[in-house]
Amino acid sequence: MDINHEREEDLLYILSGQDDFSLNESLEGIKRGIGSEVLLTANTTVIDGQQITAEQLRNVIETAPFLAEKRLVIIKGLLERFVPKGKSGRQKKATPSVKQQDEQGLLLSLLSSIPASTILALVDVIDDKTRNKSPLFKELSAGAEVRTFPLLKGTGLRQWIREQAGKEGAEISPPAVELLVRLIGSNLWIMQNEIRKLTLFTSGRRIEEDDVSRVASHAQEASVFAMVDAVIEFKAGLAEELLEQLLENGAAPTHLLFMISRQFRMIARVKELKKQGEADREIQTKLGIASDFAFRKTVEQSNRYPLGRIKEVYHGLLATDLAIKTGKYHGELALNILVAELCQQPQR
Repeated sequence: MDINHEREEDLLYILSGQDDFSLNESLEGIKRGIGSEVLLTANTTVIDGQQITAEQLRNVIETAPFLAEKRLVIIKGLLERFVPKGKSGRQKKATPSVKQQDEQGLLLSLLSSIPASTILALVDVIDDKTRNKSPLFKELSAGAEVRTFPLLKGTGLRQWIREQAGKEGAEISPPAVELLVRLIGSNLWIMQNEIRKLTLFTSGRRIEEDDVSRVASHAQEASVFAMVDAVIEFKAGLAEELLEQLLENGAAPTHLLFMISRQFRMIARVKELKKQGEADREIQTKLGIASDFAFRKTVEQSNRYPLGRIKEVYHGLLATDLAIKTGKYHGELALNILVAELCQQPQR
C-alpha cells in the first residue's frame, strides 16, 4: 500500500485498487478516526462519481455537519470517469468534448478547495495504470493522502491468509493455504468467509488441507458468482483473475457463460418490471430471488446498464455461444475475449 506523507489533518483521501476488500477496510478505518459512529452515520454522504455534476458536488461538500465537527463525503468512480477512453486498435484516444472539459474543470476547482468541515474520500476500484491516466488524479494527488490496493497474489496472498486465520484465533498449515489459493484466488471477501467457517469447523486445532476440501467445497461456486459480479461491475482485473482461477480448477466455459448470461437476464428483467411500475418486493418474487442481498445487488447492477448497452451485451453473449458451438474458438479463449469486452466501460 502506497501512502503519501501524512499531514496533521487530511481532508482529501484517494483510495484506489482492485482489492476492494482491503480498500473497504481502509475506508472503515478513516470513518473510525473521524469520531462518533452514531453522529458519522448522519454526516456521511455516498455519491456516484460517474453521475455527479459540479453543482451537486458543491451542495454536498458545503453542507455543514449536523451536531458534529466533521462530515464525510465518499465519491465512487470519479477518477475513472475522466480517464481518456481509447478506441480499438491503434486509433487515437477519444478527445473529451468541451462540455466534459468544462465539467472536469469545475469539479477539480471544487475538489481543490474542500471546506475544513468536510473530509472527502475518492474511491475507485481501478488499477494504478488506469488511475494515473486520470487528469483529476494528476492534479489532486499532491494534496491528498493516496492509498493503493492492488490484488493480492503469490506470497502476499498466502501471508494474508495466515494472518487472517490468526485474527480468527486459528493456525493453518501450508498445504491448506495452497488449496485455498487454488480454490478462491484473490477474492478476499470469499476468502475471509471460508477462513471463518474453517475456524469454527476445526474448533481450535490447526486447519489442514483435508479441512479445506470438506468445508470449502462450495467455494468455487462462490467464485463463479464473484466473477460474474466483477464482469458486470467493470472490474476487469478481478474478473480476469477469477476467470483464470476457475478455468484452472476445471470449471466448464459453457457453465460460466450460462452464469454470466443468467445475471444479465435478471438485470434486463429488473429494468423491464421497474419500467412497468412494479414494487421491489413484487419484482423479487417474480424473479425468484430468495436473498434480499442478492436482489439488492441485482437492482444496483441494473442501474449501471441502459437498455442499449444490455442489447449490446446480448449480442456479445450470443456471438460467444455460437463461436464455442461452431468451433470457431476454443471455449476458454472465447470466454476470455468476452470477459475482456464486457469489462470495458462504455463511452458516454
